[in-house]
Amino acid sequence: MTTAVTSYPSRWRAPSIFGSPGRRLAFWALVAAYLVWSLSTLNVDTARILAGLPRAWTILERMVPPDFSRWELLLTGMVESVQIAIAATIIGAVLSIPIGIAASANLSPRPLYLLARAFIVTGRTFHEVIIAIFFVKLFGFGPVAGLLTLAFSSAIFLGKMLAEDIENMKPGPVEAIRATGASFGQTFFYAVVPQVLVKTLGVLIYRLDSNLRHSTVIGIVGAGGIGQTLSASFSRYDFDFASAILLTIAAMVAFGEWFSDWARRRLR
Repeated sequence: MTTAVTSYPSRWRAPSIFGSPGRRLAFWALVAAYLVWSLSTLNVDTARILAGLPRAWTILERMVPPDFSRWELLLTGMVESVQIAIAATIIGAVLSIPIGIAASANLSPRPLYLLARAFIVTGRTFHEVIIAIFFVKLFGFGPVAGLLTLAFSSAIFLGKMLAEDIENMKPGPVEAIRATGASFGQTFFYAVVPQVLVKTLGVLIYRLDSNLRHSTVIGIVGAGGIGQTLSASFSRYDFDFASAILLTIAAMVAFGEWFSDWARRRLR
């Protein structure tokens, strides 16, 4: 009597999310069909694109070499962008504390929680450029509009991340502090803060890095900083100076990225 030998696969493979090869093929066929349909509705003018290529080459030629002769104007714009980013991060961090507490289901009453979550969702709906346009209309061109834009966006972002950290923390320390008859403030400072402080500082540094990049973008719509200088240089067809501004922005963003990585590694 022979015993049947069951053969098992020698390699483990993750199960497919589609269930079968036919479903996978149908899914990618639908994706391809959707892409073809989307591109067909864009009304891309090939002749216009081809006509613009020589102009693009002309602009690139005029951007070389970069003109750093007006370094005072360049430095003023860069310092203003950095000031906007740092001040907005600090203001946003302060405003995010009550928002994060209110948006935490395990700390705030249900009506306040729903109201805070609705505020966060509404605030995250609008991009920084749209918010900057709104503040420029209210307060005019300049760094005030940029500061308010990034402070508002930072408060929404940091508040959401703080609320997520508070909801995911261990409930044991909170229950132990409450059992001693501690007030809400004492419970927050002695049970909540020690659990979320390191993560919050890491997110805060990341947001500072993001604000450095955003401060250069919102300036294009008139919200101050080096972006406003860049927009003016393009409007005057001053492409060599615009090239110098772009290189300076790239250097600033690269430094901000390095500092953010270094600071977050130190916090681990």
